Amino acid sequence: MAEWLKRNLGYLPAAAALVWVLHDVHSADLFQRLAVHHPGWLVLAVTADILSYLTQGVRWRLFLMPAGNLSTKKAAQAIYAGLFVNEVLPMRFGEVVRAYLAARWLSLRFTSILPSMACERLSDGVWLAAGAGLAALFVPLPPNMIRGAEILGVVLLAAIAVLFLLVWFGRAAKSRWLDRAARAIHSASTAPAFWLAFLTSSFILILQTMAFWFVMKAYALPFSFWIGAAVFLIVHLGTAIPNAPANVGTFQFFVVAGLTFFGLDKATAAAFSIAVFLVLTIPLWLIGSIALGRTGLTLARVRLGIGELTSAEAPARKPRPFRPVYPAPRSWPRLLRDRIACIFALHSAGR
Repeated sequence: MAEWLKRNLGYLPAAAALVWVLHDVHSADLFQRLAVHHPGWLVLAVTADILSYLTQGVRWRLFLMPAGNLSTKKAAQAIYAGLFVNEVLPMRFGEVVRAYLAARWLSLRFTSILPSMACERLSDGVWLAAGAGLAALFVPLPPNMIRGAEILGVVLLAAIAVLFLLVWFGRAAKSRWLDRAARAIHSASTAPAFWLAFLTSSFILILQTMAFWFVMKAYALPFSFWIGAAVFLIVHLGTAIPNAPANVGTFQFFVVAGLTFFGLDKATAAAFSIAVFLVLTIPLWLIGSIALGRTGLTLARVRLGIGELTSAEAPARKPRPFRPVYPAPRSWPRLLRDRIACIFALHSAGR
């Protein structure tokens, strides 16, 4: 029972959220409200969403420049592969997959990719907080969203302070890992492309907001762009914590919560939450599955690899394809890197 609860704990909030979303909504009303009024807007929505991920590939390439020169095509492929894994596995393990792919293509340590991803998250948080502040100038926001934005601001300031202290005191530290991490973060944050990558993050948020609002236009919801932006930001904040695959349940919950706050009836809001999820997720599934397949990995092998990575016991009868020899005992980042590399190497070989 404890093992089952541990394995399915992330699905419980999603199931509870879906129950709330569909509660008191008749199936006939739900299907009736799923009818598309203006299909042309859906084409624009899917286009804007795809462009946002391609822009994310450009941004990641810029953040990665201090570590290596990864092409925009490869960066976008790794992002789509990771997003596809996130859509079918809980807790966003796709981030591990895309970091592994980038490390493999650049012939770098797995941990060498992590500073670029930390810069991504920080820049996303800054622009998300800025977007919430801008939306508050045009429409009234729910009190919970305002509190969430304030908490996000505090977390961002704390994270920036921690990184600053790490860079300031970590270089030339006795710990090799601490020194390496401090130098990698310093190199990433002082690179000439850093501020261009940071600015590019704003376009990602704008494109994703436009995609969400275009779907609202397709379903003829009577709201302005700024209300659509506010609802999207509510969803973005609400689904920031990793949970069920594709944020199923929590995504619909926050869409309905945002739309009903602005006066939409719950049945229409519930139907739209399902529609916008499918419109923006199905293309991601298709492109992501192709991107993952072209890497040589399969979803089954990724699932097995992550299962072994998170298991309490080492996998039985799995010989390592190589065993690097270090003059000193390996630190935990090296152990993590080696284990990830071995797992994916074994399963990529079809063993």
